[in-house]
Amino acid sequence: MGIVNTELKQKTIENPVSLTGVGLHTGKNVTLTFKPADANTGLAFKRVDLEGEPIIEADANYVTNTQRGTCLEKNGVTIQTSEHVLAALVGLDVDNIIIELNASEPPIMDGSSKFFVEALEEAGIIELDAFREEYEITDVISYVDEESGSEILVMPAKEYQVTTMVDFGTKVLGTQNATLNQISDFKEEIACSRTFSFLHEIEMLLEHGLIKGGDLNNAIVYVDKPLSEKTMEKLKVAFKKDAIAVKPNGILDNLTLHHPNEAARHKLLDVLGDLALVGTRIRGKVIANKPGHYINTQFAKKLSKLIKNDRRNNVPNIDLNQPPLMDVNQIMSMLPHRQPFLLIDKVFELTDSYVTATKNVTMNEYFFEGHFPGAPVMPGVLIVEAMAQTGGILVLNTVPDPENYLTFFMKMDNVKFKQKVMPGDTLIFKCSLITPIRRGICHMQGYAYANGKLCAEAELMAQISKVK
Repeated sequence: MGIVNTELKQKTIENPVSLTGVGLHTGKNVTLTFKPADANTGLAFKRVDLEGEPIIEADANYVTNTQRGTCLEKNGVTIQTSEHVLAALVGLDVDNIIIELNASEPPIMDGSSKFFVEALEEAGIIELDAFREEYEITDVISYVDEESGSEILVMPAKEYQVTTMVDFGTKVLGTQNATLNQISDFKEEIACSRTFSFLHEIEMLLEHGLIKGGDLNNAIVYVDKPLSEKTMEKLKVAFKKDAIAVKPNGILDNLTLHHPNEAARHKLLDVLGDLALVGTRIRGKVIANKPGHYINTQFAKKLSKLIKNDRRNNVPNIDLNQPPLMDVNQIMSMLPHRQPFLLIDKVFELTDSYVTATKNVTMNEYFFEGHFPGAPVMPGVLIVEAMAQTGGILVLNTVPDPENYLTFFMKMDNVKFKQKVMPGDTLIFKCSLITPIRRGICHMQGYAYANGKLCAEAELMAQISKVK
């Protein structure tokens, strides 16, 4: 398992677009506006009806309630029923967007993701000048909820795939399966699948005033018990209908199924939306048995934690005993640096988007003479300089005559030091492009590892300039 830097570009929308409707549980009219966002913004909600217009990122760690949908809360600000909107964004391959709301809950529309998909397509989906990361699954990761018997796992696959298996144990709705083999099929196969409920649940929700925005156009109601006259009257009032009946397939009238297994497809839609809260694209196959918002979001939290740990400890898998791609002499033919300021010894990997290099830190380094001689520690600024020289190899590899160029720092952001580097350590550096190289400007994420642990990281920007 690990973070993979892909050659795919991140995406957002070209223009803002709005939808209006009613919140399923709140019954409040609400306007949702999708707005374009910069690269690496991710998916985020903004409450424009509240002071300061607070932002709640689509993050599994903000999940507070999963009873009737996935509720997010940050600093006391909530977003209810986030999953249908998030599923539409994942299904259309959108990485970065701001979802503005003037209430706590997105409009339910018809209970599916269909109208969100249509709005996003109307807005136009465009590529950004930044590469997408994916989390590649190499081992099976699973989560089991012993109480409900639900299980969800992800296994290795070449792309993101999802299968849901549901069994409701009723005559009207028994065992169903649904599969999404590729995200590009979402619009046609999954997006129109509507939310559903059983009659006994509807009765309970009505008694507690929990579906104020419900009507027969935004939820499939499976009748799993005899429909008494008293219940019939309640439903007439709740759904504002003069008459209510049960169709031969056991569904409350006024709706026709889009698919025989629409319930399983909607559960798949929910899984996609809830796993968007991981915050990183997944390269693997998800299999969910009896999924629900609780187990979906618990699994999202587990994946999110694993990814965070992998980012810290994702040491490049290189064999230090093998001949390098470039030795120190080849490095010196490309970089202008010389001892004592040449701070990398070998280059092991070099592609269009990333580079890995190493440095053996010895007691003979000049900086140990004055940097804590009694307890020698490599200065952090020199680790960052070595990281930048590694990135210099990446950018100079784009010109035919690197010996005629110099590399200059433009910016350093988010510099963090995690572990001490001491004599005897071997530093491994990895620099990956954040955006494609343009006009000799290289914007990259750099990491330095020692003893199997991340010891420093920084976001760097450098530019090469031809020697006059």
